[in-house]
Amino acid sequence: MPAMMLWRERRLLSVLVLLYFAQGLPSGLLAKAVPALAREAGMPLPHIGLLSLAALPWALKFIWAPWVDHLGLGRANHRKRWIITCQLGAAGIMVCVAMLEPAWLFTTDFLLLVGLLGLLNLFCATHDIAADGLAVRMLPPALRGPGNGIQVFGYKAGLIIGGGILLMWIGLAGWRATFLMVALVLLMMLLAVGRYPEPAAGAVPGKRLGAGEAARALVGFWWRPGMFWWLLLLLGYKVGDSFGSRMLKPMLIDQGWSLFQVGRLDVVASLAGLVATLAGGLWLLRLHRLRGVLLFGAMQALAFSGWAALAAMPSPPAGAIWAAALFEQCADALATVVLFTLMMDYCRPGREGADYTLQAAMQVSAAGLFTLGSGFSAAGLGYAGHFLLSALLCALAIMAAPCWWRAFRRHPQTRPDTFRMHDDRPAP
Repeated sequence: MPAMMLWRERRLLSVLVLLYFAQGLPSGLLAKAVPALAREAGMPLPHIGLLSLAALPWALKFIWAPWVDHLGLGRANHRKRWIITCQLGAAGIMVCVAMLEPAWLFTTDFLLLVGLLGLLNLFCATHDIAADGLAVRMLPPALRGPGNGIQVFGYKAGLIIGGGILLMWIGLAGWRATFLMVALVLLMMLLAVGRYPEPAAGAVPGKRLGAGEAARALVGFWWRPGMFWWLLLLLGYKVGDSFGSRMLKPMLIDQGWSLFQVGRLDVVASLAGLVATLAGGLWLLRLHRLRGVLLFGAMQALAFSGWAALAAMPSPPAGAIWAAALFEQCADALATVVLFTLMMDYCRPGREGADYTLQAAMQVSAAGLFTLGSGFSAAGLGYAGHFLLSALLCALAIMAAPCWWRAFRRHPQTRPDTFRMHDDRPAP
């Protein structure tokens, strides 16, 4: 491979790490830090589950994704301008949160908390549309497995900072200093991202994009043969993990773990997930796609079966909690890499951002609907029953994988390029 091409691809991968880190940093706040902080403040479990309403922009982002692809098309740095604007907005929300008192925010004004987190997710979701479009367009098909490993690595690194480390840092530096520091980190990363030279796409839109044209483009993605089983797999593959993991931090708080202990566990387990993410991306250079979907999905089911067994114990050993957390994070990382790689493979040329966003939004919607009920499930079934139900959902999802693969083999016209390169052989 020419030296100039290698340099460009390495620079792209480094930029992708920063972009997805910038998304993971505030996302870790919602997914990891807020549930523990809210529970410590005395918020009921059903309300903690309902905080997932703030993630609604991730489920609806496919609506405005065609305009993110379209506005500025044909100009250099098209998607980078979207990215910079949204990252500035996310930093501004962090400053606003820093100015509020946490005791008041978590107890007396639930709607304001949901509103602020919702606006934060709106900026992050739009940032994600532009970043995904840039990644799908610029990554060669053969490097999409490692590229997705890099992306998930950056996102999970942001989750570590925004989740576990944030919990520990709040106890050390205080609420206001912590969130101002997060805003400063988001702003500093823009210095490196702003220097990346995004080339023009070479296509200029002929007219303004209307709602009808955008809707037809999105519907056309699924109006292809053999897509039904892919839809089922996409919707169900991460549902059990999202449903179960939402209640892990509240369970530990209820068992007497301090915020610092929960944060330390999250950081170490997430670091193990980072290693698994990079390994999974490289593994997909050789691993058959169907085998990866089945293996990593089964690992998710096994992880929550373990959590169910621990939750049923009156006082589970700390070592067992650590082992379960490490395994669950690795399973989550591997399953995420294989799913995101398949999503990228299915994108049509010229519609990368909208196609990837459509799939991501539908996957997040399915997971989010279940997550909304996670608090009610844990309150009604107990933590053990809740995690057992999560394991069952993981197991049910992978049952669609063989049907998806058979449908894919019967419709070669729908095959993405990467499949033809790596998986044009019988299923395992």
